[in-house]
Amino acid sequence: MNEIRKFIDHISPMNDADWKFFSSKLQEVKLKKNTTILKMGNVENYLSFITKGIVRLYIPRESADLTFGFLFNNEFVTAYDSFITQSPSEYQIETLAETTLWKISYKDLQQVYKTTDNGNTIGRKMAEKMFLIKSKRELALLSKTAEERYFDLFSERPKLLQQIPLKYIASYIGVTPQALSRIRKRIT
Repeated sequence: MNEIRKFIDHISPMNDADWKFFSSKLQEVKLKKNTTILKMGNVENYLSFITKGIVRLYIPRESADLTFGFLFNNEFVTAYDSFITQSPSEYQIETLAETTLWKISYKDLQQVYKTTDNGNTIGRKMAEKMFLIKSKRELALLSKTAEERYFDLFSERPKLLQQIPLKYIASYIGVTPQALSRIRKRIT
């Protein structure tokens, strides 16, 4: 739980009383590799912080899943659109490795926002960060080549290559696994 406190204090320091209230709402969950955290069509009821593991966000398809996000240690994971609207998710979330999460329910997070001094500030800053990540990804898909997206991905997140199956990376940059193989051959 110390990782969460450090992460939050980096955004906007929380006093001890607020931290005690917030941390009392957190629940630790340990998941095995390839565990579905959220199934498409279900409502996202939790915001989770990853202290260990890798998580993938994707749209399941019969031919091939469409992967659009990876999250690692010291990052929050949620189907944020489903979480804030409390409507069914249009995608799934699964673990790609053994994963430990600290999660807080929608209801409890609303209490944190109402009760603590800077809960709203932290929530706003996290929402802004998620928006910037999403915006950057959308712009890259519209304006960059698959090879440029591949380079960007590994300059920003070099551990992806060692830890995530290439079929998911191919889907993430918007190409087939065969096209990714050709890109990797050109690079080496």
